[in-house]
Amino acid sequence: MDRCIVLVDAGYLLGAAASLLAGEPSRSRITVDHAALIQGLRERAESDTERPLLRIYWFDGAPDRVPQPEHRRLRVMPRVTVRLGALTRSDGRWAQKGVDAAMHAELTELARNRACSDVVLVTGDGDLLPGMMAAKEHGVAVHLWAVQAADGDYNQSEDLVAEADERRVLDRTWITKAVRAKDLGGVCAPQPVPRPEIAAILSAPLPESAPATRERVVEDGEHAAAEAGSENGTQERVPAPKGVPTPKDLASLKAPGAAAPAPHPASATLRWSSDKGWVDRPGGATEPPEVASMPTLAQLTTAEQRWADREEDITTVGGDPFEVGQVFARRWMGRLGDQGAHLQKLSGMYPRVPHRIDGELLRYAARFGLLAHKDDQIDEHDRYAIRAGFWREIDVRTAAEHAPAGD
Repeated sequence: MDRCIVLVDAGYLLGAAASLLAGEPSRSRITVDHAALIQGLRERAESDTERPLLRIYWFDGAPDRVPQPEHRRLRVMPRVTVRLGALTRSDGRWAQKGVDAAMHAELTELARNRACSDVVLVTGDGDLLPGMMAAKEHGVAVHLWAVQAADGDYNQSEDLVAEADERRVLDRTWITKAVRAKDLGGVCAPQPVPRPEIAAILSAPLPESAPATRERVVEDGEHAAAEAGSENGTQERVPAPKGVPTPKDLASLKAPGAAAPAPHPASATLRWSSDKGWVDRPGGATEPPEVASMPTLAQLTTAEQRWADREEDITTVGGDPFEVGQVFARRWMGRLGDQGAHLQKLSGMYPRVPHRIDGELLRYAARFGLLAHKDDQIDEHDRYAIRAGFWREIDVRTAAEHAPAGD
Protein backbone atom coordinates (compact mmCIF):
# COMPACT_ATOMS: atom_id res chain seq x y z
CA MET A 1 0.00 0.00 0.00
CA ASP A 2 1.35 3.41 -0.96
CA ARG A 3 1.06 5.08 2.43
CA CYS A 4 3.27 5.68 5.44
CA ILE A 5 3.05 4.81 9.14
CA VAL A 6 4.92 6.46 12.02
CA LEU A 7 5.97 4.49 15.10
CA VAL A 8 7.01 6.76 17.98
CA ASP A 9 8.92 5.69 21.08
CA ALA A 10 7.65 8.48 23.34
CA GLY A 11 10.28 7.76 25.97
CA TYR A 12 13.04 8.38 23.44
CA LEU A 13 11.41 11.34 21.69
CA LEU A 14 10.47 13.30 24.82
CA GLY A 15 13.49 12.22 26.85
CA ALA A 16 15.88 13.34 24.11
CA ALA A 17 13.91 16.57 23.69
CA ALA A 18 14.23 17.23 27.43
CA SER A 19 17.98 16.62 27.26
CA LEU A 20 18.26 19.01 24.34
CA LEU A 21 16.12 21.81 25.78
CA ALA A 22 16.45 21.42 29.56
CA GLY A 23 19.80 19.69 29.96
CA GLU A 24 18.49 16.44 31.47
CA PRO A 25 16.26 13.63 30.16
CA SER A 26 13.47 14.08 32.71
CA ARG A 27 10.14 14.63 30.92
CA SER A 28 8.93 16.67 33.91
CA ARG A 29 11.32 19.40 32.74
CA ILE A 30 9.41 20.09 29.51
CA THR A 31 5.94 21.12 28.42
CA VAL A 32 4.55 19.41 25.32
CA ASP A 33 1.86 20.66 22.93
CA HIS A 34 0.75 17.21 21.82
CA ALA A 35 -1.58 18.48 19.09
CA ALA A 36 1.25 20.50 17.52
CA LEU A 37 3.67 17.58 17.93
CA ILE A 38 1.36 15.10 16.20
CA GLN A 39 0.68 17.55 13.39
CA GLY A 40 4.41 18.13 12.97
CA LEU A 41 5.09 14.39 12.81
CA ARG A 42 2.37 13.91 10.22
CA GLU A 43 3.54 16.74 7.96
CA ARG A 44 7.20 15.69 8.20
CA ALA A 45 6.40 12.03 7.49
CA GLU A 46 4.25 12.81 4.44
CA SER A 47 6.92 15.18 3.14
CA ASP A 48 9.86 12.80 3.66
CA THR A 49 8.15 9.66 2.35
CA GLU A 50 5.99 11.35 -0.29
CA ARG A 51 3.17 9.11 0.90
CA PRO A 52 -0.11 9.93 2.70
CA LEU A 53 -0.22 9.03 6.37
CA LEU A 54 -2.19 5.99 7.46
CA ARG A 55 -1.60 6.22 11.21
CA ILE A 56 0.74 7.33 13.99
CA TYR A 57 1.40 4.75 16.71
CA TRP A 58 2.43 6.30 20.04
CA PHE A 59 4.26 3.85 22.33
CA ASP A 60 4.77 4.87 25.95
CA GLY A 61 4.95 3.52 29.49
CA ALA A 62 2.45 4.19 32.29
CA PRO A 63 2.16 2.96 35.89
CA ASP A 64 0.09 -0.26 35.80
CA ARG A 65 -0.56 0.58 32.13
CA VAL A 66 -3.18 3.11 33.25
CA PRO A 67 -3.47 5.94 30.66
CA GLN A 68 -2.19 9.27 31.94
CA PRO A 69 -3.73 12.62 30.90
CA GLU A 70 -1.42 12.98 27.90
CA HIS A 71 -2.36 9.48 26.72
CA ARG A 72 -6.07 10.26 27.02
CA ARG A 73 -5.59 13.40 24.92
CA LEU A 74 -3.51 11.59 22.32
CA ARG A 75 -5.78 8.62 21.79
CA VAL A 76 -8.75 10.80 20.81
CA MET A 77 -6.74 12.61 18.12
CA PRO A 78 -7.33 11.63 14.47
CA ARG A 79 -4.99 8.99 13.04
CA VAL A 80 -3.32 8.35 16.45
CA THR A 81 -3.21 4.98 18.23
CA VAL A 82 -1.72 4.74 21.73
CA ARG A 83 0.02 1.57 22.90
CA LEU A 84 1.05 1.42 26.57
CA GLY A 85 3.71 -0.63 28.27
CA ALA A 86 4.37 -0.78 32.00
CA LEU A 87 6.33 1.81 33.95
CA THR A 88 8.26 0.28 36.83
CA ARG A 89 10.61 1.65 39.45
CA SER A 90 13.97 0.00 40.08
CA ASP A 91 16.89 1.34 42.12
CA GLY A 92 15.15 4.69 42.42
CA ARG A 93 14.67 5.09 38.67
CA TRP A 94 11.67 4.63 36.42
CA ALA A 95 11.95 2.31 33.44
CA GLN A 96 9.61 1.28 30.63
CA LYS A 97 8.78 -2.40 30.27
CA GLY A 98 7.22 -3.94 27.17
CA VAL A 99 7.40 -0.84 24.96
CA ASP A 100 10.19 -2.17 22.69
CA ALA A 101 8.47 -5.54 22.36
CA ALA A 102 5.19 -3.84 21.40
CA MET A 103 6.95 -1.70 18.78
CA HIS A 104 8.72 -4.74 17.35
CA ALA A 105 5.46 -6.71 17.11
CA GLU A 106 3.59 -3.81 15.48
CA LEU A 107 6.38 -3.14 12.99
CA THR A 108 6.67 -6.73 11.82
CA GLU A 109 2.89 -7.22 11.66
CA LEU A 110 2.38 -4.08 9.55
CA ALA A 111 5.17 -5.12 7.17
CA ARG A 112 3.93 -8.71 6.89
CA ASN A 113 0.40 -7.54 6.05
CA ARG A 114 1.72 -4.95 3.56
CA ALA A 115 -0.23 -2.25 5.35
CA CYS A 116 2.20 0.43 4.16
CA SER A 117 5.10 1.09 1.85
CA ASP A 118 7.12 3.25 4.26
CA VAL A 119 7.59 3.14 8.02
CA VAL A 120 9.03 6.01 10.04
CA LEU A 121 10.68 4.97 13.30
CA VAL A 122 11.30 7.59 15.99
CA THR A 123 13.46 5.62 18.40
CA GLY A 124 17.03 4.98 19.40
CA ASP A 125 16.82 1.50 20.87
CA GLY A 126 18.87 -1.21 19.17
CA ASP A 127 16.35 -3.85 20.32
CA LEU A 128 14.26 -2.86 17.29
CA LEU A 129 16.97 -3.96 14.88
CA PRO A 130 15.40 -7.41 14.18
CA GLY A 131 12.04 -5.78 13.51
CA MET A 132 13.61 -3.26 11.16
CA MET A 133 15.36 -6.04 9.24
CA ALA A 134 12.13 -8.07 8.98
CA ALA A 135 10.23 -5.02 7.67
CA LYS A 136 12.86 -4.48 4.99
CA GLU A 137 12.59 -8.12 3.91
CA HIS A 138 8.86 -7.55 3.31
CA GLY A 139 9.63 -4.65 0.97
CA VAL A 140 9.00 -1.78 3.39
CA ALA A 141 11.25 1.28 3.30
CA VAL A 142 12.39 2.16 6.82
CA HIS A 143 13.02 5.79 7.74
CA LEU A 144 14.82 6.37 11.06
CA TRP A 145 14.40 9.72 12.77
CA ALA A 146 16.65 10.97 15.54
CA VAL A 147 16.22 13.87 17.94
CA GLN A 148 19.18 16.23 17.84
CA ALA A 149 21.55 15.16 20.63
CA ALA A 150 22.36 17.73 23.28
CA ASP A 151 26.09 16.97 23.00
CA GLY A 152 26.08 16.78 19.20
CA ASP A 153 26.77 13.03 19.28
CA TYR A 154 24.52 10.07 18.40
CA ASN A 155 21.68 9.17 20.76
CA GLN A 156 20.68 6.09 18.75
CA SER A 157 22.00 2.57 18.36
CA GLU A 158 24.78 2.53 15.75
CA ASP A 159 23.44 -0.75 14.32
CA LEU A 160 19.98 0.77 13.99
CA VAL A 161 21.40 3.77 12.15
CA ALA A 162 23.38 1.54 9.80
CA GLU A 163 20.37 -0.64 8.91
CA ALA A 164 17.90 2.20 8.17
CA ASP A 165 17.08 3.04 4.53
CA GLU A 166 16.78 6.75 5.26
CA ARG A 167 17.79 8.81 8.26
CA ARG A 168 16.70 12.28 9.36
CA VAL A 169 17.39 14.43 12.41
CA LEU A 170 14.66 16.40 14.18
CA ASP A 171 16.62 19.49 15.11
CA ARG A 172 16.07 22.06 17.84
CA THR A 173 14.07 24.33 15.52
CA TRP A 174 11.65 21.53 14.71
CA ILE A 175 11.39 20.32 18.33
CA THR A 176 10.65 23.77 19.77
CA LYS A 177 7.54 24.14 17.62
CA ALA A 178 5.80 21.76 20.03
CA VAL A 179 8.08 21.35 23.06
CA ARG A 180 9.53 23.90 25.43
CA ALA A 181 11.53 23.74 28.64
CA LYS A 182 9.70 24.57 31.85
CA ASP A 183 10.79 27.56 33.86
CA LEU A 184 11.55 25.87 37.18
CA GLY A 185 12.40 28.95 39.16
CA GLY A 186 11.14 27.39 42.38
CA VAL A 187 7.49 28.31 41.87
CA CYS A 188 4.99 25.68 40.77
CA ALA A 189 2.58 28.15 39.26
CA PRO A 190 2.70 31.93 39.70
CA GLN A 191 -0.35 33.38 41.36
CA PRO A 192 -1.71 36.57 39.78
CA VAL A 193 -2.28 38.02 43.27
CA PRO A 194 0.00 36.49 45.93
CA ARG A 195 -1.65 35.55 49.23
CA PRO A 196 0.77 36.11 52.15
CA GLU A 197 -1.06 33.51 54.24
CA ILE A 198 0.11 30.75 51.91
CA ALA A 199 3.73 31.81 52.41
CA ALA A 200 3.16 31.83 56.17
CA ILE A 201 1.79 28.30 56.07
CA LEU A 202 4.69 27.03 53.99
CA SER A 203 7.24 28.62 56.29
CA ALA A 204 5.64 27.45 59.56
CA PRO A 205 8.07 25.30 61.58
CA LEU A 206 7.30 21.69 62.27
CA PRO A 207 6.79 20.59 65.89
CA GLU A 208 10.09 19.25 67.21
CA SER A 209 8.50 15.95 68.22
CA ALA A 210 6.44 15.50 65.06
CA PRO A 211 7.35 12.35 63.16
CA ALA A 212 8.25 12.58 59.51
CA THR A 213 5.27 11.67 57.40
CA ARG A 214 4.44 10.31 54.00
CA GLU A 215 1.01 11.47 52.90
CA ARG A 216 -1.03 9.40 50.45
CA VAL A 217 -4.24 10.27 48.67
CA VAL A 218 -7.00 7.80 49.57
CA GLU A 219 -10.79 7.81 49.43
CA ASP A 220 -11.15 10.33 52.25
CA GLY A 221 -8.25 12.56 51.22
CA GLU A 222 -4.85 12.09 52.88
CA HIS A 223 -3.65 9.83 55.68
CA ALA A 224 -0.16 9.92 57.15
CA ALA A 225 2.15 7.16 58.30
CA ALA A 226 4.89 8.19 60.73
CA GLU A 227 8.34 6.87 60.05
CA ALA A 228 11.19 6.79 62.54
CA GLY A 229 14.58 5.14 62.53
CA SER A 230 16.74 3.92 65.38
CA GLU A 231 20.38 3.03 65.66
CA ASN A 232 22.06 1.49 68.74
CA GLY A 233 18.92 2.06 70.75
CA THR A 234 18.88 5.80 70.10
CA GLN A 235 15.84 7.16 68.32
CA GLU A 236 16.61 9.49 65.43
CA ARG A 237 14.24 11.59 63.40
CA VAL A 238 14.13 10.50 59.78
CA PRO A 239 14.15 13.53 57.47
CA ALA A 240 11.37 13.65 54.93
CA PRO A 241 11.01 16.19 52.13
CA LYS A 242 7.24 16.18 52.57
CA GLY A 243 7.22 16.17 56.42
CA VAL A 244 4.03 18.03 57.20
CA PRO A 245 2.13 16.31 60.05
CA THR A 246 -1.55 15.62 59.58
CA PRO A 247 -4.16 16.07 62.33
CA LYS A 248 -3.87 12.36 63.13
CA ASP A 249 -0.13 12.77 63.75
CA LEU A 250 -0.50 15.90 65.85
CA ALA A 251 -3.34 14.47 67.91
CA SER A 252 -1.26 11.42 68.77
CA LEU A 253 1.78 13.35 69.96
CA LYS A 254 2.66 12.84 73.61
CA ALA A 255 4.56 15.04 75.97
CA PRO A 256 7.90 13.54 77.07
CA GLY A 257 7.23 10.97 79.79
CA ALA A 258 3.48 11.42 79.59
CA ALA A 259 1.01 8.59 79.10
CA ALA A 260 -1.49 10.76 77.27
CA PRO A 261 -1.28 13.06 74.27
CA ALA A 262 0.21 16.50 74.91
CA PRO A 263 -2.38 19.05 76.02
CA HIS A 264 -3.52 21.77 73.66
CA PRO A 265 -5.48 25.00 74.06
CA ALA A 266 -9.10 24.36 74.95
CA SER A 267 -10.30 26.73 72.23
CA ALA A 268 -8.00 25.35 69.55
CA THR A 269 -8.75 22.79 66.89
CA LEU A 270 -6.41 20.90 64.65
CA ARG A 271 -5.40 22.39 61.39
CA TRP A 272 -5.66 19.48 59.01
CA SER A 273 -3.91 18.87 55.70
CA SER A 274 -4.22 22.45 54.42
CA ASP A 275 -2.49 23.90 57.47
CA LYS A 276 0.14 23.20 60.09
CA GLY A 277 -0.12 23.12 63.86
CA TRP A 278 -3.06 24.46 65.83
CA VAL A 279 -5.44 27.29 65.06
CA ASP A 280 -7.86 29.14 67.33
CA ARG A 281 -11.48 28.74 66.26
CA PRO A 282 -14.45 30.27 68.09
CA GLY A 283 -16.16 27.65 70.23
CA GLY A 284 -13.60 25.00 69.29
CA ALA A 285 -15.68 23.75 66.36
CA THR A 286 -13.63 21.81 63.86
CA GLU A 287 -15.76 22.93 60.96
CA PRO A 288 -19.04 24.91 61.00
CA PRO A 289 -22.02 22.64 60.25
CA GLU A 290 -23.09 24.76 57.31
CA VAL A 291 -19.60 24.39 55.82
CA ALA A 292 -19.26 20.70 56.64
CA SER A 293 -22.54 20.04 54.83
CA MET A 294 -21.55 21.82 51.63
CA PRO A 295 -22.34 19.62 48.61
CA THR A 296 -19.48 18.08 46.69
CA LEU A 297 -18.87 18.64 43.00
CA ALA A 298 -20.00 15.08 42.27
CA GLN A 299 -23.34 15.77 43.97
CA LEU A 300 -23.83 18.92 41.91
CA THR A 301 -22.86 17.41 38.54
CA THR A 302 -25.36 15.91 36.12
CA ALA A 303 -24.54 13.09 33.73
CA GLU A 304 -24.38 15.56 30.83
CA GLN A 305 -22.04 17.86 32.76
CA ARG A 306 -19.86 14.90 33.75
CA TRP A 307 -19.42 13.99 30.09
CA ALA A 308 -18.59 17.61 29.20
CA ASP A 309 -16.13 17.82 32.11
CA ARG A 310 -14.36 14.70 30.88
CA GLU A 311 -14.04 16.14 27.38
CA GLU A 312 -12.63 19.39 28.78
CA ASP A 313 -10.15 17.48 30.96
CA ILE A 314 -8.92 15.50 27.97
CA THR A 315 -8.71 18.30 25.45
CA THR A 316 -7.97 21.56 27.26
CA VAL A 317 -6.82 21.08 30.88
CA GLY A 318 -3.05 20.80 30.91
CA GLY A 319 -2.64 19.28 34.37
CA ASP A 320 -0.59 22.07 35.98
CA PRO A 321 -1.36 21.86 39.74
CA PHE A 322 -2.42 25.52 40.02
CA GLU A 323 -4.63 25.20 36.92
CA VAL A 324 -6.23 21.99 38.24
CA GLY A 325 -7.27 23.78 41.42
CA GLN A 326 -8.78 26.63 39.40
CA VAL A 327 -10.75 24.32 37.11
CA PHE A 328 -12.18 22.38 40.04
CA ALA A 329 -13.18 25.55 41.92
CA ARG A 330 -14.75 27.09 38.81
CA ARG A 331 -16.94 24.05 38.24
CA TRP A 332 -17.88 23.67 41.88
CA MET A 333 -18.79 27.32 42.47
CA GLY A 334 -20.58 27.56 39.13
CA ARG A 335 -22.94 24.75 40.14
CA LEU A 336 -23.69 25.86 43.69
CA GLY A 337 -27.14 27.29 44.14
CA ASP A 338 -26.65 30.29 46.46
CA GLN A 339 -23.16 31.22 45.38
CA GLY A 340 -22.96 34.46 47.37
CA ALA A 341 -23.79 32.78 50.67
CA HIS A 342 -21.29 29.99 50.06
CA LEU A 343 -18.55 32.47 49.19
CA GLN A 344 -19.17 34.25 52.49
CA LYS A 345 -18.88 30.98 54.42
CA LEU A 346 -15.69 30.03 52.61
CA SER A 347 -14.02 33.39 53.22
CA GLY A 348 -14.09 32.74 56.96
CA MET A 349 -12.27 29.43 56.54
CA TYR A 350 -9.31 30.53 54.43
CA PRO A 351 -6.83 28.89 53.94
CA ARG A 352 -8.66 25.68 54.96
CA VAL A 353 -10.58 24.04 52.13
CA PRO A 354 -13.71 22.29 53.52
CA HIS A 355 -12.76 18.71 54.34
CA ARG A 356 -15.07 16.88 51.93
CA ILE A 357 -14.25 19.32 49.14
CA ASP A 358 -10.50 19.03 49.73
CA GLY A 359 -10.57 15.25 49.47
CA GLU A 360 -12.52 15.47 46.23
CA LEU A 361 -10.14 18.16 44.93
CA LEU A 362 -7.08 15.97 45.52
CA ARG A 363 -8.71 12.93 43.95
CA TYR A 364 -9.54 15.07 40.92
CA ALA A 365 -5.90 16.25 40.75
CA ALA A 366 -4.73 12.63 40.78
CA ARG A 367 -6.40 12.11 37.39
CA PHE A 368 -3.87 14.45 35.81
CA GLY A 369 -0.83 12.35 36.56
CA LEU A 370 0.21 14.33 39.63
CA LEU A 371 0.74 10.96 41.33
CA ALA A 372 2.88 9.54 38.54
CA HIS A 373 6.61 9.04 39.20
CA LYS A 374 6.20 10.08 42.85
CA ASP A 375 5.55 6.79 44.65
CA ASP A 376 1.81 7.36 44.37
CA GLN A 377 2.00 10.58 46.36
CA ILE A 378 1.09 14.14 45.48
CA ASP A 379 4.14 16.26 46.07
CA GLU A 380 3.91 18.71 48.99
CA HIS A 381 4.56 21.69 46.73
CA ASP A 382 1.99 20.46 44.22
CA ARG A 383 -0.67 20.10 46.95
CA TYR A 384 -0.18 23.71 48.02
CA ALA A 385 -0.29 24.81 44.38
CA ILE A 386 -3.54 22.87 43.84
CA ARG A 387 -5.15 24.54 46.84
CA ALA A 388 -3.70 27.93 45.90
CA GLY A 389 -5.35 27.59 42.48
CA PHE A 390 -8.63 26.71 44.20
CA TRP A 391 -8.46 29.82 46.39
CA ARG A 392 -7.39 32.04 43.51
CA GLU A 393 -10.55 31.09 41.60
CA ILE A 394 -12.65 31.71 44.73
CA ASP A 395 -10.99 35.14 45.03
CA VAL A 396 -11.89 35.96 41.44
CA ARG A 397 -15.53 35.01 42.01
CA THR A 398 -15.66 36.86 45.33
CA ALA A 399 -14.34 40.01 43.66
CA ALA A 400 -16.89 39.64 40.86
CA GLU A 401 -19.67 39.14 43.43
CA HIS A 402 -18.81 42.40 45.20
CA ALA A 403 -17.88 44.45 42.15
CA PRO A 404 -20.17 47.46 41.57
CA ALA A 405 -22.54 47.01 38.66
CA GLY A 406 -21.57 49.15 35.65
CA ASP A 407 -19.29 52.15 35.50
